[in-house]
Amino acid sequence: MPNFPASVEMPAVERPVAKTKRPVYLNLLAIRQPLPAIVSFLHRVSGTLLFLVGIPLVLCGVQASLVSAESYAAWKSALATPWAKLVLLALAWSYAHHLLAGIRHLVLDAHIGLDLPVARQSSAVVLVVAVLVTAAVAFKLW
Repeated sequence: MPNFPASVEMPAVERPVAKTKRPVYLNLLAIRQPLPAIVSFLHRVSGTLLFLVGIPLVLCGVQASLVSAESYAAWKSALATPWAKLVLLALAWSYAHHLLAGIRHLVLDAHIGLDLPVARQSSAVVLVVAVLVTAAVAFKLW
């Protein structure tokens, strides 16, 4: 490779081309992710769902309860519809999963359970317990 002075600009044609491969397109939906990666991704999804849907929903409910008993009764009856119950069920899963995955991440940050088999097992526990808690909430809702 020739040494050029810093003030001389080389045209694009004369620039040496690196022999490394160019970055390839990775289809993230086609790649099989390990269970801890799925739990970590769902942790982010559940946090986003709680932030964008859960917090405004709770604040509207608190506001309705502070305005009057009638507005709170109207709020309660609006949440009794099947579609609203599905939204509440999704929020219940979000809360359970986010809480459990957050505890799992805190334990991992304390350098406990970093071995791969233990990390996979704790990921499975988070998924199963979050689904069981959601099923209990579904049973209570309906």
